Amino acid sequence: MYGTGKVAQHPDDAKAFMQAAFSEADKMNARFNAAKTLLSGLESVDAKKIYAIGYCFGGGVVLDQARQGNDLAGVASFHGMLGTDEPAKKGAVKARILVATGAADPYVPTEQVVAFVQEMTNAGAEFELMSFPGVMHSFTDVGATEKGKKFGMPAAYDENADKVSWAALLSMLKD
Repeated sequence: MYGTGKVAQHPDDAKAFMQAAFSEADKMNARFNAAKTLLSGLESVDAKKIYAIGYCFGGGVVLDQARQGNDLAGVASFHGMLGTDEPAKKGAVKARILVATGAADPYVPTEQVVAFVQEMTNAGAEFELMSFPGVMHSFTDVGATEKGKKFGMPAAYDENADKVSWAALLSMLKD
């Protein structure tokens, strides 16, 4: 989603790449849709059952696709940003939505969670929000605690939140 050949080696790089990608939403949407088109063209894929799953930046990306009414069966966002400058319009969201967030994640403050719930309710979206008390950012990444310490970031792995949120995703996919 960052663009050809861009790989973040440091959180500052990831932040810069993410901000650049969001500032060029048309390019980001084109990249997403190109990947979706490629996937849809595979013989083994049912184009009516495509789900988009994202973590952190990717979680924000898949939520934006749902907000825009992209034809997806569902989206799942794990510790992704929930805020938006362009909230979903009533009836626009076609995808089922699963959001898993840490209640102690400073990148996704309580106000953002509350606004997201209100936005999805107003849009008439089918969504599930899981908020894990005391859980920080990157809770699905087994290396997050070490990375958080290394880079001075509020990130930590949480086995329970990881397992419970993954089970919720598998349940959504099964349905």
